Amino acid sequence: MNFSRYLILALKGCAMGMADVVPGVSGGTIAFISGIYEELLDSIRSVNATAVKLLLKGRFGQLWRHINGGFLLPVLLGIAIAIFSLARLMTYLLTNHPIAIWSFFFGLVIASALLVARQVSHWNWKGVVSFAVGAAAAWWITVASPAETPNDWWFVMLSGAIGICAMILPGISGAFILLLLGKYQYIMQAVGDLNIPVIVIFVIGAAAGIISFSHLLSWLLKHYHDLTVAVLMGFMVGSLNKVWPWKEVVETYVDSHGKIQPLVESNILPGSFETLYERSAQLPEAVILCIAGFLTIYGIELLARIIVKKKEGKTA
Repeated sequence: MNFSRYLILALKGCAMGMADVVPGVSGGTIAFISGIYEELLDSIRSVNATAVKLLLKGRFGQLWRHINGGFLLPVLLGIAIAIFSLARLMTYLLTNHPIAIWSFFFGLVIASALLVARQVSHWNWKGVVSFAVGAAAAWWITVASPAETPNDWWFVMLSGAIGICAMILPGISGAFILLLLGKYQYIMQAVGDLNIPVIVIFVIGAAAGIISFSHLLSWLLKHYHDLTVAVLMGFMVGSLNKVWPWKEVVETYVDSHGKIQPLVESNILPGSFETLYERSAQLPEAVILCIAGFLTIYGIELLARIIVKKKEGKTA
């Protein structure tokens, strides 16, 4: 494989990484658009018992070929570069422009949920019930769980394992899952500050999750495609409660840096926000950014359709 091929794969990985940092945009969707989705999924699946045996026996050359290392390494490297580059920016925006960035995310998630719904080939009562279960579960989590979930190693690892599923499932955002788990800002802060222990624990969870989910999701989508997609869509819709831009801080806590942080928040209307905090709710800007987020997802989807049609035209 020549250098230009490695560079192109790394750039595609960078595009995936940039998408994974933004809630509502799926790295899997970018992989699909850039034409590496199937090879990525096959490469992830190849990290199995055979790969472990080759590693233990010291057959590194065979292991490299078995897991398609020449493809997997530059893609993963590109993803890592993008995530580390953008993490500090996202932390800054969430801290200094919360209404604007949450409004943009709100539009992203709505559009993503609608596009995921299109993947259901036939809606029936089972699909509706699956959607309702997913929505109810996500809503309950956002209501029952405080904004600051445990920072213990096991929860960080679990967050990595669950969030990584976005990389192998177009339409579902890993950053969105971290939002739902209350770990998005914490992980972005850890990456921006190069908090190595947190990053390592998260990566271990992500590695275990992506290997497990690649098989589990493939099986679920193969045998229960519509029901699985309906649950995922319900999860996205139910979690919109988490992404609502205007919130009232009900309870606070002091973090490890001695700063007061929100622990429990409740959603309020823009008018109530202005009355409570005596500052602008930035409603016009919020509406514009919400629409921009919505159109961003549809722009990506349109690009994917154009590419697919071109490919179908060439093979016809």
